[in-house]
Amino acid sequence: MTSIQAHSPFAAEAEARAWLERSAADEEAVDALLAEAVALLNRALHANAVAAADPALPTLGAERALAARIGFGSGEEVAESAFAAALEVDPGVDRGSRRRRRDEELRPQERLAATLAGRERIDVCETLLLRARADLDADREREAALQLDAGLAALLTELQSGPQDPGHENDMAALAERRSEAADAAAAAVAGQLTAAQFHAVRDLLELSERILRRRRILGG
Repeated sequence: MTSIQAHSPFAAEAEARAWLERSAADEEAVDALLAEAVALLNRALHANAVAAADPALPTLGAERALAARIGFGSGEEVAESAFAAALEVDPGVDRGSRRRRRDEELRPQERLAATLAGRERIDVCETLLLRARADLDADREREAALQLDAGLAALLTELQSGPQDPGHENDMAALAERRSEAADAAAAAVAGQLTAAQFHAVRDLLELSERILRRRRILGG
């Protein structure tokens, strides 16, 4: 799939080639370009799923791509997924990010085996909070607020007897104390739009919930 930046055309081919070489050599620039492309493609996939009433909503991630290229070309070329010039880049963006470190810490293959063997269960809050994260990452703020509200309520019930750890107890207490913020954001989402403060609350509460789940998976309980 191809994402096209048609809003800032180059004045000449030499300018485009300089941009390509400069961008491909800059890891942060590559990360930003890939993130922008993936966000655009996910918006298109979401719109298509809703238009087709298809509940299997797909979500792409740059790190899952088999290959990625950045390049430039004429309107006709890029419309056909062709380029005047292009360079291959590493699609495994932000390899040192918190998200990637978190995935490595959780040892997903081990948990998958335990779940399939019936030794471990998947809580409702985990599924709901994963959906909230997907919505938030795709800039679907209203949907994220609604998923968070349900996920947070489930987490507070399902993880009452979590690991015997002061950090867990403190985070659960903080989450319970801020429960009304999630409810207010969800109500605003239904009404139409979140305020900036409510959006920040959704983001903070989701990160807090993810931290609780991460600790539970690492420590057990």
